[in-house]
Amino acid sequence: MVSYSQHTDDSMQAMGFKKIEVRELKENTIKLFADDWGLVTAGDSADFNTMTISWGGIGNLWNKPATFIFIKPERYTFGFIEKHQSYTISFFDHAEYQDDLLVCGSKSGRDGDKLKETKLTKLCLPSGEMAFKEARIIFECKIIYQDSLNSETTPDREKKRYYKTDHFHKLYVGEITAIWRKESE
Repeated sequence: MVSYSQHTDDSMQAMGFKKIEVRELKENTIKLFADDWGLVTAGDSADFNTMTISWGGIGNLWNKPATFIFIKPERYTFGFIEKHQSYTISFFDHAEYQDDLLVCGSKSGRDGDKLKETKLTKLCLPSGEMAFKEARIIFECKIIYQDSLNSETTPDREKKRYYKTDHFHKLYVGEITAIWRKESE
């Protein structure tokens, strides 16, 4: 397996990223998830996987800034999140990277290196987490809570629309441990 060197805060700044505090975030988070989509990535430089997400958000749990995402257990990325108990979310300029996000959402890393079909560049963050150099914003998150959605608590309308089987998403809440924002060039 190819290994990627871990970057430092200084090398992240050299690539145009600035570490920001959560209160400096000026993004419309509904737009980020619902319209722009993102890539949730879990694992390390030796072995990781990524997938497109559009369900999730940003908030506060137990006085900790947090993201929340939903992953189905049959997704290849699920095993990486379960093993590492952490993830990143990379957001891009949607128009420029829409085709890449579609590839990452429609193909499984279980079947091969889907990233070879994209123009995305793997990036090992100072923490050892993986993300992408082309992202305009990256959230690093450590899981602080998780629970599975189920048939009993999911409204019938949503079950009919999103669940043709009993394979329900799992909710992950990740404390935001770092945010990297690409500075304007």
